Parts: sequence; C-alpha cells; structure tokens
Amino acid sequence: MKIISYNVNGIRAAIKKGFLDWLSQANPDVICLQEIKALKEQVPVEEIEALGYHHHYWFSAEKKGYSGVAVLSKIEPKHVEYGTGIDYMDYEGRNLRLDFEDVSVMSLYLPSGTNDARLEFKLGYMADFQQYINELKQEIPNLVICGDYNICHEEIDIHNPKQNKNTSGFLPVEREWIGKFIDNGFIDSFRHFNKDPHHYSWWSYRANARNNNKGWRIDYNMVAQPLESRLTRALILPEAKHSDHCPILVEIN
Repeated sequence: MKIISYNVNGIRAAIKKGFLDWLSQANPDVICLQEIKALKEQVPVEEIEALGYHHHYWFSAEKKGYSGVAVLSKIEPKHVEYGTGIDYMDYEGRNLRLDFEDVSVMSLYLPSGTNDARLEFKLGYMADFQQYINELKQEIPNLVICGDYNICHEEIDIHNPKQNKNTSGFLPVEREWIGKFIDNGFIDSFRHFNKDPHHYSWWSYRANARNNNKGWRIDYNMVAQPLESRLTRALILPEAKHSDHCPILVEIN
C-alpha cells in the first residue's frame, strides 16, 4: 500500500497549480490531504474519480475556507470515521480515518500555535488527541496517522534550531509531546529509513526559503509499531510544488 500525505494549503489553489497531473503520476493507493479549505461541492470530484479515486471522503471545517481534511482512495474502506467525537476538534475538520481490512489510515491536521490563544488550543488538542489515540490503538492496532503535525521533533528537523527555540512548532513542550507520541507506540517512518539532515516538508513563502532549503519537517507518516516489519520505504517529495508544504510518502506491504 502506497500512502501519501500532503498539506495542499487549499485544494482549489493546488489544482490550479497542477496537483491532479502530479497525482496521476505519483499514483498512490491512498492520499491524505490537509488544509483543503473547501467543501466537497467546491472540488472537481469527477476529475479525481477519473484518476481512479472512486472512494473520496471530505471533512471540512464549519468555518468556510479554513482547515479541513480529506482522504482519496483507490481501495474501498470498510468503515469511514469523520472526526474524533471531540467537538472542538471536529468543528475545525481535523481528523478523518479510513479503516481497510488490516490497516487504518488517518488524515490529521494538528493546529498551529500562531498566537497565545491558539497555542493554548493546540496544547489542549495535543493532550486530548494523545488520549484519543491511546484508546483507539486498543481497538485498531494497525494505525497509520498521516498529516501535518505542525511540530518539528529534533534539531535535525529544522534549518535554524537555535533561532526558533521559542517559536511555536519547535517549543520544548511541543517537541516533548511528539517525542512521547512516538514513544507511545509509533514509528516516524521517514526517520526509520533516513537519518540525514536537510530534509524538510514545509518552507515559508518569505525570503526565498524553499529555493534555499531553509525549511521545517512538520509533516509525518506515523506508523504504529505492529506494522514495523511491513514498512518498505518512506520519502519526502520536495519536487511537488503546489503548496508551501510538499508531499510525504510511506509504503507498507
């Protein structure tokens, strides 16, 4: 199973930049999208279905043009779970899970802590999400949580760690949370295969950051530990340029 995660920063904008042509070539079995910023009715689903993604699910935020996640799949799931049942998360359209025969794939868009109020919101979300996943894993051990976590884990995951130590996305409390999240039974699939620096998944639009590769690795395909022996590869795909993020890939036997 070839799974891609991609924060598209607006699905309609990404489509205008050639996203569907890229998707046809990348050809994943499942693609998890974040920050779709659209309702299903605003998306050319016929063009998506023409690429073989006959099973597509959309979970938009109540606020228009904001947040939202989707999953497009060539494989029919046996169950689709919209949200977490935690109302303040679900109002913002941040979680969508597809259960297949022996693996479940979730698209996650964790909030960013752009100001004090949103940082408090993010920290509350992180705590509640950890509890939710702890319980979910009892029921669904073969879980893959793909998405934009809005956190760099280690210094290797950010181009200027010293300068950003007090910036949300690289705060000690956030880094500690994602470390514990991994320790609680997940594999950071990219780092499982690649320990090298200078691999990022998001770049600011400012100061020519992407061309200079001054980025952050905040997107992860987190794979539950029972699936470790089935991991075959994990990649970051920076050549895809439809967003300020780039796609990330994991393959599971």
